[in-house]
Amino acid sequence: MEVSIQQMHELIRQGEGISTEFKTFRNKINRDVYETVCAFLNRHGGTILLGVQDDGIVQGIEQDAVTQIKKDFVTAINNPLKLTPPTYLSVDVVELDGKSLLRIYVPESSQVHRCNGRIYDRNEDGDLDITDHTALVAHLYQRKQATFSEHKVFSYVQDDDVPQKILIS
Repeated sequence: MEVSIQQMHELIRQGEGISTEFKTFRNKINRDVYETVCAFLNRHGGTILLGVQDDGIVQGIEQDAVTQIKKDFVTAINNPLKLTPPTYLSVDVVELDGKSLLRIYVPESSQVHRCNGRIYDRNEDGDLDITDHTALVAHLYQRKQATFSEHKVFSYVQDDDVPQKILIS
């Protein structure tokens, strides 16, 4: 998903919120970025900008560290000990005001995800650990079941309703 420089400036101008998070660091990933990924997967998705301060100031990432940070991030996201279930995310290097940023687009997931064994959800501009809050976890599962149909059984569907080609494959 290609984003223009103008769109990046507008995203930063709007600030952090339910679907936007800024993370400041220069040469290595902060651990809390994975909690944000988990929260976005569990809520409605969002964009994480690495190299932007909470107040929207573009700090950038040290040029020598960009490739390694991207590699480390992708490795961690695909590690089931870090994020369960693992997921595929696109990470783009963006040049903005002469500084390198990493833009991570996180789609909403049909599954409930855990980061380091904990369940996170997004509320405004914060990531909330809801693991020990039974009602919030139950609501998260209910919301996902109501939104996504991939795990539903439709008892009224008959063989004649599905094309033969699909039934044979």
